[in-house]
Amino acid sequence: MTMFDQFQLKGDSALRAPMAHYMRNQFIFAGLKTPERKLQSKTLIKQSKKVAIPELLTGIEALYQRSEREYQYVAIDLIVANVKRMSFTEIQQLAKLVTQKSWWDSVDALRKGFGDYIRVHPDDKRNVFNLFNGNDNFWMRRVAITLQLMEKDRTDTRMLTEVILPDLKTDEFFIQKAIGWALRNYSKIDSRWVAHFIASHDLSRLAISEGSKYL
Repeated sequence: MTMFDQFQLKGDSALRAPMAHYMRNQFIFAGLKTPERKLQSKTLIKQSKKVAIPELLTGIEALYQRSEREYQYVAIDLIVANVKRMSFTEIQQLAKLVTQKSWWDSVDALRKGFGDYIRVHPDDKRNVFNLFNGNDNFWMRRVAITLQLMEKDRTDTRMLTEVILPDLKTDEFFIQKAIGWALRNYSKIDSRWVAHFIASHDLSRLAISEGSKYL
């Protein structure tokens, strides 16, 4: 057994029901809030940085498939902790996790890992973007829309435009929220570009409300 197989979280049974309720009872929980989960997984995260990448990916995927939601969080923490030593090949493999056990919490946390990767490997940004852009799965497209959230002045506005336009009329809350989120974040860097984009396109009320917050 690997250290990933042996890893077990010890939760508080009193927290399970309220945590599940917060996530609309889509998942079962072990009953750990974030600080306690990070405390219990600290050693695993530290040791994972010395594990060969193939074993690491196997461990991440195995943890992600466990029933309790906190194990998906631990798996994502492992990705974020090790993403700087991964290649595009590993990112391709990990991208499929976005469509598994999908909800905003896991999808947005995974996006952070992919966002960290493109900061370290800027030449791979388009390749990573293409893994998600135009996908039939709206959670994958949400990652494409929000991929550049932390890119600041490195944001590729052509890429941002390319990912938003096909979903202008998509009747999906998490897509419209993502469009607004991406525009709002970039408005901190170039408010004129965002203002012009909003004025030039027929965005949803939600996307406009979110995107123009700092204008």
